[in-house]
Amino acid sequence: MIVSHKHRFIFIAIPKTGTHAIRFALRKHMGEEDVEQVKLFVDKKSPYPHISTIPHGHIKAKAIRTAVGEEVWNSYFKFACVRNPWDKFISYAFFMQRKSGLLSEEPLAMLKKIAKDPRQKKKILFSAQHDFVTDNSGKLIIDELCRYEDLQGSYDKICQRIGIPTETLEVINKSEHLPYRDYYDEELRDLVRTLYAKDVELFNYQF
Repeated sequence: MIVSHKHRFIFIAIPKTGTHAIRFALRKHMGEEDVEQVKLFVDKKSPYPHISTIPHGHIKAKAIRTAVGEEVWNSYFKFACVRNPWDKFISYAFFMQRKSGLLSEEPLAMLKKIAKDPRQKKKILFSAQHDFVTDNSGKLIIDELCRYEDLQGSYDKICQRIGIPTETLEVINKSEHLPYRDYYDEELRDLVRTLYAKDVELFNYQF
């Protein structure tokens, strides 16, 4: 999460959507009064009491709206980045298993096990994307959705909108794996579709 009073924008950081690349670029333009909450690479806490205790920087728009107040929320430009759910799931799985090596021998079986494991739903990186950018009724409450599939092009447009110079985004915290389609059969494809049905519908993604 970044709240920039200098440039009047709010960035909602959805996990595994290129957020650290965007953070690193935006951070260079932050003013002294600007706010960021993040755990990885740079450990920063926001001054907003009810979210500063959250142990990561993936703060939902609903919580940010409450923290900053309606005047700021309504007058600032709000954006986030979304990603194809089938791609995001593979990125998540390889990131979480990067040290275990369990995805190197029988990846399909392990991926199905992860998708079926109810304990995954408690992990912020596994969360559905729509919940970060909608209100309690499921209505989208931000101004712009960037697309991970065109991250640089999306970032260029954001920079133009908020009035800062763009730059080539760095590749940061990337999971090492093949193109996501290489890991799927019909069962796993349907499992992920069910897990992230609202993301598929709201953001208009296909496998």
